[in-house]
Amino acid sequence: MGVADVVPLVDQHCHGVATGEVDPREWLSEAKNARRHPFRSLLGLSVRRWCAPVLGMPALAPAEEYLWRRAELGWHEVSKRLLTAAGVRHWFVDTGYVPGPVTSPAGLAELGGGTGHEVVRIEAVAEAVQKSAPTPEALLDKITAALHVAPAIAFKSIVAYRYGLALPAEQPDRAEALRAAAPWLRAKDTILTDPVLLAWLVHEAARVGAERGLPLQFHTGFGDADLRLSSTDPVLLTDFLRVARCQVVLLHCYPFHRNAAYLSHVFDNVHVDLGLTIPFVGVRSAAVLAEVLELAPFDSVLYSSDGNVLPELHYLGAALWRRAVNTLTDSWLAEEALTTADAERLAYGILGGNAARLHRL
Repeated sequence: MGVADVVPLVDQHCHGVATGEVDPREWLSEAKNARRHPFRSLLGLSVRRWCAPVLGMPALAPAEEYLWRRAELGWHEVSKRLLTAAGVRHWFVDTGYVPGPVTSPAGLAELGGGTGHEVVRIEAVAEAVQKSAPTPEALLDKITAALHVAPAIAFKSIVAYRYGLALPAEQPDRAEALRAAAPWLRAKDTILTDPVLLAWLVHEAARVGAERGLPLQFHTGFGDADLRLSSTDPVLLTDFLRVARCQVVLLHCYPFHRNAAYLSHVFDNVHVDLGLTIPFVGVRSAAVLAEVLELAPFDSVLYSSDGNVLPELHYLGAALWRRAVNTLTDSWLAEEALTTADAERLAYGILGGNAARLHRL
């Protein structure tokens, strides 16, 4: 047993699981409607290797048999087994992405144990306010008020998808924001893509977050085809990070994870969470984590699964993060590069302690 195997996890960024039957093959890729076989990937292999035994099957059972067994057990039993096996104490659930009927933070915790908390997506806050705000002035004021009272353990921004991460160092002034808000308000029921209003919103969330003690999470790096990868490199946030007073969490990061590690090295308020990356890189997870730890302070690295819809993704996040931490600490212990106490402290911090301290749990 490795040092990471008994650490209670804080999954500081994930989503709900489906509350009905879904086809796993549709959720094992960021490419929707992909023609390639989703099990012929490191993620697909990981499902067969680590999830199959939790469902009472041999490791690396054929994909067709895995799918049959999953259907036999049903979504509720599959979710309960996999989420419980993850060993998570706290679930931070981003409720801003709902591709179908999914569990709430409380519902996720009911299935998997622990406690559920809500991560509030700031673009969703603005878009909800837009539906009823009568004037641009009211829109800005209501957004600020909503951020102050949102029942959040953290804020999150998907500005990487809407515009990119090259945010200005200073918040656009109110006059600029009002000019940008007017046409968006007239449009009604449209997503927020205006770069001026997005920059105003992110800066406002950072200001409110600093006042409330809430971190601001950013999607960075790869995702589905809606984003432009070249616009999601976290180093594009450098000007913003120089002035941000809140704690900032860089999510996912791949293939820019070394850039994210650099930012956490030079900015005390920046944290790195490989999230989505780890299940996708599968057996290579230790190598990717090692590249982050080349430069990132150990206290700045956070665990999450970014599990979404499929409980397999929540469980794989836990299993592969534990495996990666064990692989690295075992190799460093063999090289006499750290003590057992150092290894235990590193594992506890990355898998839960750092997030617990950041969020005052």
